[in-house]
Amino acid sequence: MRSYLIFGVFLGGLAAVALLAWSYLGRDGEAARVARAQREGGVVEVYANVDAGAVASLIAAFERRGAGVTVRYHDLSADVLDARFRREADAGKVGADIVWSSAMAMQAKLVNDGYAQTYASREKDALPAEAVWNDQSYRITAEPVAIAYNRAQVAQQGLARTHAAFAQMLRARRADLTGKVATYDPARSGIGYLFLTQDLAATRDTQALLEALGATRPVLMETTGAMLDAVARGDVMYAYNVVGPYAEERAKADPRIGVLYPEDYSIVASRVAFVARGAPHPAAARLFLDFLLSREGQDILARAGLPPVRGDVAAPRLASGQARAIPGGPRLFVNLDPIKRQRVLETWSAALAQGKSP
Repeated sequence: MRSYLIFGVFLGGLAAVALLAWSYLGRDGEAARVARAQREGGVVEVYANVDAGAVASLIAAFERRGAGVTVRYHDLSADVLDARFRREADAGKVGADIVWSSAMAMQAKLVNDGYAQTYASREKDALPAEAVWNDQSYRITAEPVAIAYNRAQVAQQGLARTHAAFAQMLRARRADLTGKVATYDPARSGIGYLFLTQDLAATRDTQALLEALGATRPVLMETTGAMLDAVARGDVMYAYNVVGPYAEERAKADPRIGVLYPEDYSIVASRVAFVARGAPHPAAARLFLDFLLSREGQDILARAGLPPVRGDVAAPRLASGQARAIPGGPRLFVNLDPIKRQRVLETWSAALAQGKSP
């Protein structure tokens, strides 16, 4: 009996030693990652079109945890970001470690063209399957697209709550709404073009909606911010296909703005990030990407008004039947093919022209 007891104590001691060793190695593994990032220069270069103010808290938290790894954040428009990164990479002078953009199709095309490196994030298992493509690109947010409206000019009980109802309202009130509806110009805005292609893919009724929209001679803009400014001033009554989280943040501070998510479907866009192939600071890039996808990082984004992609982080979400996530991979960047793009923009122009005719 005594020998069994001694043997049991021996096994228990081995288990304790193994647990301590595992714990130590785990900490050492993270410390080693940070040490590698510091040897690279202790910096991570981020090219992004996410508003710098919205991610200031995220960057501060990462720098506190990163033991001296500093974030150099380059706030660029989606088109400028894509062109600059491609130009630098093609010249063999990669400037970005992380490329993070809401222009999902452009991001997918960059990955497909070989500009991203493969990295299986430590947070991968906590993400929805559709958030990861080939262990190369990662969806960081899940942002629904909305209709913004001027509360003083639009009666709550008269709100059109589906795309079909919105089109019907535009037709019925054509005279009142002429020049009073804003939307993206898909020819000049990458995200506007993305939303247009997703609307066209969602339902055949989109054609009728575009014609009804065209009949109002819409004000075409390049950013959600510009549309929300116009709504707040009362220059327009509606802004169609704005980035919902931005609109909600504005609406919290400005009671003139209302936000509606169509009940039949609401497009859900994401800001996609990847580690650049040839990144000058790859260890720091992996640390930053993991932090973006961590519960802490995702919670910070949620509190900044950027809905997280992780399902285990508290945040307001649309009903599953209402949310329509934009597909990733080849199905997405096929819309960037020059012939395809020309056809989509011709469809847009024709719908506007037909809508404007008596």
